[in-house]
Amino acid sequence: MTEPVALRDASTVILLRDAPAGLEVFLQRRVGRMAFAAGMTVFPGGGVDPSDRTPADGEDRWAGPSPAWWAARFGTGDDAAARALVLAAVRETFEECGVLFAGPDAHTVVADTSDHADRRRAVEKHEISFGEFLAETRLVVRSDLLRPHARWITPEGETTRRYDTRFFVAALPSGQRPDGETSEAVDAAWVRPTDALDEFRRGDRMLMPPTWACLRHLAGHGSVAEAMAAEADLAPVQPVISGTGGSVRVNFDGADEYRADLPPRTERTSNS
Repeated sequence: MTEPVALRDASTVILLRDAPAGLEVFLQRRVGRMAFAAGMTVFPGGGVDPSDRTPADGEDRWAGPSPAWWAARFGTGDDAAARALVLAAVRETFEECGVLFAGPDAHTVVADTSDHADRRRAVEKHEISFGEFLAETRLVVRSDLLRPHARWITPEGETTRRYDTRFFVAALPSGQRPDGETSEAVDAAWVRPTDALDEFRRGDRMLMPPTWACLRHLAGHGSVAEAMAAEADLAPVQPVISGTGGSVRVNFDGADEYRADLPPRTERTSNS
């Protein structure tokens, strides 16, 4: 029997803002050539990098709930792993859409990230680590601006990459504007959760089960404050793949509703 692909820790951030029409989330459509989730609509995020685990200058640039607090909520087993997950969340959001959950001190946050555009590209290209960026700019990560939201684990049947992904929710910091200037996305936009789900049902967006489930949960909230205050269900969800060939079925709590939402042209038993 083939051994399952090894799990890799990952972090995803659901950016929220209040708009005249209600709560909106920031979504990106991944490029079609990606090795994982090609063409899918996703939230900003990615795998934990080795550099997320070690402060660049020996100084932990951190404000807000401690790594121990995050470890208890995400079930990491150790503080270092939890710290890396939070840093990966902040780094990936900065790389992929230019939003930065960091500031000069524990009480402020950067209002305009355009001054850091060159460093952002350098971090994305791995020319400097995110820790080095924080050290150069004397910024501290604001972990208090993030909230835990969910945890999803890629099924064992996945043959390319598997992730143990922690999902965070966060309000867009005042003055900052996310963009789609990343090599991993072809477009990006603010969308109401209900509209994104409707677009999925029409076949205008492709959503994997974790993204679909998060959008369904957020569709029940009318504001950022309400969504941020909601109690999170952090029990790990690991879908199970059954069947072979054209009759593959992905099962998880809510899978029937997910399959019911699949657009008519999509095979109901496929892993979309």
